[in-house]
Amino acid sequence: MKTLLSFVMVAMFLVSCASKDKEDDPQFATMTKQFLKEYWAVHPAVASEYGLSEYDAILEIPDAATRDKKQQFYKRNLQLFAEVDTDELSYAQRTDLALILNKMESSLWKIETFRAHEWDPAKYNIGNQVSYVLERNNRSLEDSLKLLSEKLLKVPQYYQAAKNNLKRPTKEHTQFAIEQNKGLVGFLNGEVKKRIKSSKLTRREKSTLRQRVSAAAAAAKRYSTFLKGVLSRPESVDGLRSFRLGPDLYEQLFKFEMQTGESPEAIYRKALAAKEEARSKIFEAAIALYPKYYGEKLPPKDRQTVINNIMSKVTKQHPKPENFVATVREQIPALTQFVREKNLLTLDPSKPLKVRETPPYDRGFAGASVDSPGPFDKDRETYYNVTPLDGMTRKQKKSYLQEYNDYTLQILNIHEAIPGHYAQQVYGNQSDSIIKAVFRSTATVEGWAVYAERMMLEQGYGDGSMELWLMYYKWFLRVVTNTIIDYEVHNKDLSKKEAMKLLMVDAFQERAEAQGKWHRATISQVQLVSYFAGFSEIYELREDIKKEEGSDFDLKKFHETFLSFGNAPVKEIRKLML
Repeated sequence: MKTLLSFVMVAMFLVSCASKDKEDDPQFATMTKQFLKEYWAVHPAVASEYGLSEYDAILEIPDAATRDKKQQFYKRNLQLFAEVDTDELSYAQRTDLALILNKMESSLWKIETFRAHEWDPAKYNIGNQVSYVLERNNRSLEDSLKLLSEKLLKVPQYYQAAKNNLKRPTKEHTQFAIEQNKGLVGFLNGEVKKRIKSSKLTRREKSTLRQRVSAAAAAAKRYSTFLKGVLSRPESVDGLRSFRLGPDLYEQLFKFEMQTGESPEAIYRKALAAKEEARSKIFEAAIALYPKYYGEKLPPKDRQTVINNIMSKVTKQHPKPENFVATVREQIPALTQFVREKNLLTLDPSKPLKVRETPPYDRGFAGASVDSPGPFDKDRETYYNVTPLDGMTRKQKKSYLQEYNDYTLQILNIHEAIPGHYAQQVYGNQSDSIIKAVFRSTATVEGWAVYAERMMLEQGYGDGSMELWLMYYKWFLRVVTNTIIDYEVHNKDLSKKEAMKLLMVDAFQERAEAQGKWHRATISQVQLVSYFAGFSEIYELREDIKKEEGSDFDLKKFHETFLSFGNAPVKEIRKLML
């Protein structure tokens, strides 16, 4: 009941704001409803991801015909929505219009100019699509498996289209695709066949489905073999595309993905300044901790040595390798309790978070992530995916655990789980605008999670532990460095050697983390900037509202109102809140 009341209060607040504005335009509401109906038909994989289970059996073939169909859809709707008279819309509808136009324009640009379908083999992975079918709570396992059986029929055609699309793939994306496909094949032959065995399907149905799963796994293996062949050809040395975008593509992608009011260079300059500030905070914490770890021994005069000495002590406090996932699971209740005690946000007890090992087909990009249900499938379980340390050498495990020590692990859990991405998605699914829930801003999504880290410590989480503050600023320095590396990789040809120095020396990261970050910088574009860009906007918005409201400022109201807009760009939320 408390959860329901909280959402009602937020809704009443929004209604009171809207009363000073125009009423929603019914004609625009009809337009968006029709637009979404067509959007799902053109994007069945996205529809399935967001919980529209009627699309679960469809496997979209990524061929030229599909791209042509999408292009026509984007062009038609760009023209249609560009003609809308914004003066007739409420503020909330104007935000929806901006999101639709950005989505159509960016989607068209990605097909016609960015053309990742020609150079990124990792785009072609059916793992999540299979997973969405199997994880529906609104139907039996048997019904899910029947739909999956229909979906898998086209997997060989899917991977053949992928091979036809690839012109000059990058070496880094090709290697990444091979690694993920290995996990996908294991998932199909292992977990999926296990579910078939435990189901109540007839013997004939089981036999047919096993054959289709085996055929899908074989198609994925052939795709991997094809990719290995691409890498082994003599002409591949000069024929492969560089993973670096260059300034023009980078700036355009940044504009579409971040949807901020600032240029990539402005965010980069801001990150350079934040880097020095974070390093100063780390030094202050290290000096404060020196007597605790070194007694009466005077700290060295060199700042870097002081910090490294303290880091070497604090980072050794970490879980055992075999207990890593379990430790994450054990920390979630404490975060939940703190958020409730401090009245920072209403958490819905009917939507628990389940910690699990990251599925094999989804590993290799980030060590932890949240797999949340979409706005049409709110009852699907939310998973906190944590990658176990299996497969790492002893040295790699040591390095990884020193990075994700007892203190940093708490900050990671705030970011990914509570009150970070998990709580954010629960609120996002309650938004009265499906457009805002679906066409969300990457900067808002990642920025909220980074904001949550700072906010929790500001509110007293950890009882003022100086070790926790030290590791927080080390973590925040990583966020800042993400921006610097991403910008310099694609705009200034930053080398791996330079990046490793920036990560390990300037940002105090362990070698395993630094190597993982370099890998991530080579296979993603702009996403690493979203953390700092979004955090900066959200934090500045909060401080502006605090200044405006003075003693009437209510932190919980700010959080719930902000999240109620379904992860729209912060610049649009700012307009709605101010």
